[in-house]
Amino acid sequence: MQDITTYRVGDATITRIFEIGLDAVEGEFLFPGVEADSIVRERGQVGPGSVDPHTGSLRLSIHSWLVRTPERVVLIDTATGNDKERPGAAVLHRLNEPFLDRLRAAGVAPGDVDLVLMTHLHADHVGWNTQLADGRWTPVFPNARYVFSGRERAYLAALSAADGSDAAIRDAAGLGRMLHPPLPGVYEDSVLPIVEAGLAREITVDGSEVVDGFRYLPSPGHSIDHACISLTSRGERALFWGDVMHHPLQVARPDWNSVYCEFPDAARSSRQWALNHAAETGSLVFTTHFAESSAGRISRDDDRFAWHFA
Repeated sequence: MQDITTYRVGDATITRIFEIGLDAVEGEFLFPGVEADSIVRERGQVGPGSVDPHTGSLRLSIHSWLVRTPERVVLIDTATGNDKERPGAAVLHRLNEPFLDRLRAAGVAPGDVDLVLMTHLHADHVGWNTQLADGRWTPVFPNARYVFSGRERAYLAALSAADGSDAAIRDAAGLGRMLHPPLPGVYEDSVLPIVEAGLAREITVDGSEVVDGFRYLPSPGHSIDHACISLTSRGERALFWGDVMHHPLQVARPDWNSVYCEFPDAARSSRQWALNHAAETGSLVFTTHFAESSAGRISRDDDRFAWHFA
């Protein structure tokens, strides 16, 4: 299932590195509180690569994006990783996937990666930060700088410490009600080892340039400091959505939150912003969980948006 299609944005080439497919996700599970009839009506508007034509189940993917510029080799989000203990999410638990072989097949060895940019620090976006070696979690990309939100890292650390300090971080974020915390264990096996190895670069998500045309654009709600990552090269734009959306159904229905969104009101606002931004800038959008073509563009007709596969 490796997608070998390479997209070009200015001087950058962008390739999907596949990890796992999720081909039988029930709409009522992914979008809790949404009426089944509404899901049936909307799913008829998307292609068979996104919906199983026989069962009506939704299809998703977990993958990373490899970005090569004349100066850098960049990986955006690092999927789930192997051997991670995720009993609370069975599809992510103790994986054994040839992700690094797929990366090598795209022409990149782990030591070639200069930057790892993370939209947020959920389990399926940071897993290949580390791998198990002699009973320890060690960095997979030893020559890379791992860039992520300082607020998000602090929040995971506070939840890990279980000392109540997470409440102050939530209050400072001002995102309103919280439905649930992120999956436990992720900080310990996929984030803390990077910090301890001295490879982390913690940033403030404020839209400023991080490096070489890459910017972190605030889009909180799915997680406490989720960011969409933009790239501008020779006047052309790419936009890496992260988890601001999980499925093409949300393009037409940005009011639908996924079951994984932590702060529901903020997540809806950020989804609407992401659609407007993509449409207004003409960005080529790269998604993390769309299972058909994972790249496309957004158009808008009055208040309704449409997804066009690249």
